[in-house]
Amino acid sequence: MLSARRQGGMQESGVRLEKLTKRFGSVVAANDISLKIDKGEFVTLLGPSGSGKTTTLMMIAGFETPTRGNIYVGEESIVSKPPFKRGIGIVFQNYSLFPHMRVFDNIAFPLRMRKFDSRFIQEKVTKILELVRLPGFGDRYPSQLSGGQQQRVALARALAFDPPILLMDEPLGALDKNLRETMQLEIKTIQAELKITTIYVTHDQSEALTMSDRIAVMNHGRIEQIGTPEDLYERPASLFVAEFIGETNLINGTVYALKQSTIGVATKEGIRINIPRQSEISKHQEVFLAVRPEKITFFKNTADEDDLNLMNGIVEEAIYLGEIRKYRVKVCETVSLSLKQPNSMGAHKFEKADKVRIGWRVDDAKIVRKEVKI
Repeated sequence: MLSARRQGGMQESGVRLEKLTKRFGSVVAANDISLKIDKGEFVTLLGPSGSGKTTTLMMIAGFETPTRGNIYVGEESIVSKPPFKRGIGIVFQNYSLFPHMRVFDNIAFPLRMRKFDSRFIQEKVTKILELVRLPGFGDRYPSQLSGGQQQRVALARALAFDPPILLMDEPLGALDKNLRETMQLEIKTIQAELKITTIYVTHDQSEALTMSDRIAVMNHGRIEQIGTPEDLYERPASLFVAEFIGETNLINGTVYALKQSTIGVATKEGIRINIPRQSEISKHQEVFLAVRPEKITFFKNTADEDDLNLMNGIVEEAIYLGEIRKYRVKVCETVSLSLKQPNSMGAHKFEKADKVRIGWRVDDAKIVRKEVKI
């Protein structure tokens, strides 16, 4: 692909945030955020409304001024630069296309503002329309495009001048589920092909897990945990992360035994659960355990393996969800657990009020803390 970056002298770069804080009066929207994003990495800021993810993105873009802290692209601080001098590509949820301009002119706009010659612009726009799978759409107006096509044009415009950084703020929020899932894969494919450093904002956990190299989970203006999708899903560091990313069963208990390779945890109802040994856990300590629904399964009543946590229960709910069935099983007066079972050939179908035996492997229960601050 033709490179505006080569002509403009810009280099692909990573991003580093150092103790970035933003206050709006007495409200702290972003609180002491430090994050290093490697060159070519796709990092998502994930969190609920009000968690500070969009404020953080807007500070990187230059549309918000930090109360304190610094932002580096490569080794250069950009915190004092106005947005138009940062050379960053941005894609918003509402597309922000110029309705009076054809698709070609929308994409060409940042190149014309940078005074590239017309021949280069023609070739560049043609190439990037092919990249976003819209060849031949240059003469259309935004009103003549579907939502997904408009979002592709917005992405093409953001990429046209080969920015070192791409910022995306909830870009797929206005699309329907099927189109959103298609666009997730397309954006990730384009990002991987161009190897452009990308910071993506979303509140959609599934979207973050699908697209990201790493995810920074945000809550109340702080980063609770940073890691790969697998790290966050399989090893959540806090109650918030465990509950926010995917579904989980949370079980409150007290450590009653420290064994050679496991720890014994008992709930107040007397259910005993074994978990992997952890050096920082002490006897009589209160803990919260997280067990994902897909880690729990049904067993025959004769099952009794040392590496399993097994318990009897009664089916409270049995919900058909197409490829899976979701069950809620009551194992004691105050504890009910969710589990998922694929609708595969030969899978037994349980009904409400059935007596069952369920369990999970010892390694599949994780201790999570009430709060983690980074």
